Amino acid sequence: MPTPVEQWVEECAQLTRPNNIYWCDGSEAEYQRMIHDMLETGTLLELNQKEYPGCYLHRSDPTDVARTEHLTYVCTGEREDAGPNNNWMAPAEAKTKVGGLFTGAMKGRTMYVVPYIMGPVTSPYSQIGVELTDSPYVAASMRIMTRMGQAALDRLGSSENYVKGLHSIGDLSPDRRFIMHFPEERLIWSVGSGYGGNALLGKKCFALRLGSYMAREEGWLAEHMLILGIEDPAGRTTYVAAAFPSACGKTNMAMLVPPLSQQGYKVWTVGEDIAWMNPGPDGRLWAINPEAGFFGVAPGSNSR
Repeated sequence: MPTPVEQWVEECAQLTRPNNIYWCDGSEAEYQRMIHDMLETGTLLELNQKEYPGCYLHRSDPTDVARTEHLTYVCTGEREDAGPNNNWMAPAEAKTKVGGLFTGAMKGRTMYVVPYIMGPVTSPYSQIGVELTDSPYVAASMRIMTRMGQAALDRLGSSENYVKGLHSIGDLSPDRRFIMHFPEERLIWSVGSGYGGNALLGKKCFALRLGSYMAREEGWLAEHMLILGIEDPAGRTTYVAAAFPSACGKTNMAMLVPPLSQQGYKVWTVGEDIAWMNPGPDGRLWAINPEAGFFGVAPGSNSR
């Protein structure tokens, strides 16, 4: 008897028609295989391994270098449930508009099944997601940005309590690019983009857009905030969460080098972009960083 996630993978495969289906286990050997294959196909370019060990260059299409907010929708039954700062589209209209773009979208490609955990593996505040993608770059990047692999499937078991994400790079046409969120179904559809914020569905899509809806329903908070710990010379740590808009210094502050380090102060980076906060059984507010890695852009870079 197939599990709910296996049934969903089969349904999506019938729609997108990939040549192969590969279930990611999250191992280092698997990651190195993906890197090797992308180097062979030219998807990645190896950087100077003496100067930048383990680093590679992946080039985006010139039309696909940022989140496409104007093509990003939250699709709820009631418009007001999408929130004041999101684009809204009725779920039926969204599925009609985008469903056809997924038909046969993975022909000639491999579908990567990417199970992942948002948050530490053993945390009671973590959540599980599964992303289906035809991009090996996305699959490899999800291993960096999340706790990806068999641990997620083990924790999920036969449960249906996970966020579904279907992603295809499609033909990268800006005219056929959409990022659709269906909070009431715990579902994300993304097509036509390989850019991180549009394609790594655990990040903005799950951790903030769906996360804020889930948090409202379940009594917690999903916020665009950094989390850092400040340890004083006596060894007492105080945790701080801070909210700045994009490009205003969250990452810089989260990676602060304390000016009083010579006096014994230390700063711990817990998270630099997103915070999930839950009221604990002890009455205190507990926060986790749902991500495992850092994601940033490199503006102004060139072939040199």
